[in-house]
Amino acid sequence: MSSSAVRLGTVVRAAVRQGLLPAWAPVAGLLDVQGIRTAAAALREAFEEAGAAREATLHAFAVKAASLVPVLRLLAEEGLGAEVASPGELALARAARVDPARIVLDSPVKTTAELREALALGVAVNSDSREELARLDGLLREAAEPPRSPLGVRVNPQVGGGSIDALSTATDTSKFGVALRDDGARAWLVRAFAERPWLTRLHAHVGSQGCPLELMAAGVRAAYELAEEVNDAVGRRQVTTLDIGGGLPVNFASDDVTPTFRAYARLLADAAPGLFDGRYGLVTEFGRALLAKSGLVLARVEYTKTAGGRRIAVTHAGAQVATRTVFAPASWPLRVAAFDALGRPKTGPPVEQDVAGPCCFAGDVVAMGRPLPLLEAGDHVALLDTGAYYFSNHYAYNSLPRPGVYGYARAEEESDGVRFATVRAPQTLSELVAESGGAHAADLSALG
Repeated sequence: MSSSAVRLGTVVRAAVRQGLLPAWAPVAGLLDVQGIRTAAAALREAFEEAGAAREATLHAFAVKAASLVPVLRLLAEEGLGAEVASPGELALARAARVDPARIVLDSPVKTTAELREALALGVAVNSDSREELARLDGLLREAAEPPRSPLGVRVNPQVGGGSIDALSTATDTSKFGVALRDDGARAWLVRAFAERPWLTRLHAHVGSQGCPLELMAAGVRAAYELAEEVNDAVGRRQVTTLDIGGGLPVNFASDDVTPTFRAYARLLADAAPGLFDGRYGLVTEFGRALLAKSGLVLARVEYTKTAGGRRIAVTHAGAQVATRTVFAPASWPLRVAAFDALGRPKTGPPVEQDVAGPCCFAGDVVAMGRPLPLLEAGDHVALLDTGAYYFSNHYAYNSLPRPGVYGYARAEEESDGVRFATVRAPQTLSELVAESGGAHAADLSALG
């Protein structure tokens, strides 16, 4: 058994023994605190090795990847800011006490109220469209003082898509940013900056999982070349910061962390050397690559059955926590590890079996025909590499409650060798009823 499997077994056994999966909450998310700290350090070190100055670089965590206040606080302690794309995400970042000067607001649908709040707080704003830029013009005309917020424009470099269409943001027809290669767009952008001395940033984000590093680097290079063109046109260094987005893909096939932040930073240095020569500040917006490897979903096997000769383990982890995997299994395959009722790694010959979820539709399967030690009722399954976008973004199908989320750290002084801290308590049924309008039960009937 590999050392990583031994460590995982220790954590799962401790989680079961310490009661993190009680009868009323048979699924939970677990986060490795030291793993998160290590990933954050690897990101900082990779860009500094490539030549980025620490004081001129902001690594802003993409809040959508794990919209959990304690996670944002932990990352802030590691020197990261927050990239937010909604009023809710901004509220979470503020609740985590992220300095507004280290928050970046990206969204294609910012309301006037959102923009006004960002300007008041000093939050950086990347305008996503010509119309939004015009809206900013109006807000700045109303303002009594120059904006404290760094302001920029998101461009779509239109360099193409990756293997997952839904996550490719730099296609010809993407909804994001100003399409750089459309007729007249480049000249319009240069003119927009020349007319607005307060525009000091350019932003580009090519995509996410499924996008090769070379495609991502091509998008960053396009933004860098546009910044150079703008600065040449206005005759000064007006664009001072390049926001290069995130999107580093994750290896879901093994424990190996590939690609690495270091490999990507080196590729960027080759594709756009001027990015690291000290003339530009940098902003990154990584999410999945920072957290995926540090999380797992742990769930109890409730029943097992055979149908058409196929063995099926019915568990409490399905589309509500593994939404992308259930609906797009080819794009989002997950590794599954098997444990017994006490949380010990299961042994025995592999048997092909499906690992199904609790949702009431036929496709709620997280792994099909997977060779695993034979699962039985009362056992547990762990869905690996799920620290980002899985248990933190709950899909409320069948009114299944949100699972509890717990951070963990090794603790030799503890009998189990692991200490846990609550990140988010499991949702109770009374909380679920209240969220679903319980206080207004009779209001529709009262209308007549």
